[in-house]
Amino acid sequence: MNREIKEYNEKQEFEDKEICNQLALIINRELTDAESKIWHRHPVWFLNGNPIVGYSKQKKGLRLMFWSGADFEEEDLNIRGTKFKDASVFYKSVTEVDETKLKRWLKKSKEIQWDYKNIVKRKGKLEILK
Repeated sequence: MNREIKEYNEKQEFEDKEICNQLALIINRELTDAESKIWHRHPVWFLNGNPIVGYSKQKKGLRLMFWSGADFEEEDLNIRGTKFKDASVFYKSVTEVDETKLKRWLKKSKEIQWDYKNIVKRKGKLEILK
């Protein structure tokens, strides 16, 4: 696991730390070609410089966000961004993390991608990559 992400996870409260560690373990195992780092103070995984998935601690719980998740057609990714193509799910317990669903979402994250890497260059306009 990326050292910075491990440090981020270790700083979390007990239940959130367990969720973070479980998410990182599965994401790292499924996205073997991804680069991971702390980006905007949160763990994020990138494919070819494009953000794919990340998580962050919020008031509602531990938020797992897929940058292109709105197009995954997944009922459980029900927190949708209003401006972009992101979709999220919140966890309050490690027992809520469904590995089968997460693997399916990660597979879709490789297949369905919007170009966030060049969003500034395109003045906020997103274009589909895959």
